[in-house]
Amino acid sequence: MSEQPAPSPTPGSTPGTAAGTAVGTAGSDPVSGSPLPAEIAAALKRDSAGLVAAIVQQHDTHEVLMLGWMDDEALNRTMTTGRVTFFSRSRQEYWRKGDTSGHVQWVKSVALDCDGDALLVRVDQVGAACHTGTRTCFDGRSLDVVTGTAG
Repeated sequence: MSEQPAPSPTPGSTPGTAAGTAVGTAGSDPVSGSPLPAEIAAALKRDSAGLVAAIVQQHDTHEVLMLGWMDDEALNRTMTTGRVTFFSRSRQEYWRKGDTSGHVQWVKSVALDCDGDALLVRVDQVGAACHTGTRTCFDGRSLDVVTGTAG
């Protein structure tokens, strides 16, 4: 990824946690230690690493731009700053889209899906969303499929 990382978690913390308080792991209380409002923290169904998939969509054209991962802190930053922040699984740190490239994602809305295991982040995308320089991470990557029809 070409983006510069945002400030990392507090030493001793891990994704989805506040200073060493486990969140999203079996047997833990997802609300305890979360920077999110209690009702949002309780509704999230995180994976074993404490992360939730975040689908990013252009707010006016409805283009699906990319998929990123968020823990409670990244979601909180996204909801409270007007800019999208992700948690990098490979680098184990936060990164705010556009800090290095200038390809900023301005938050327009955030929605939680019915199961609580995915987020839809609607944005106003400035420039390319993909680190390869394409508008979306799906440009030129269509797979051959058999298409279906209704009825």
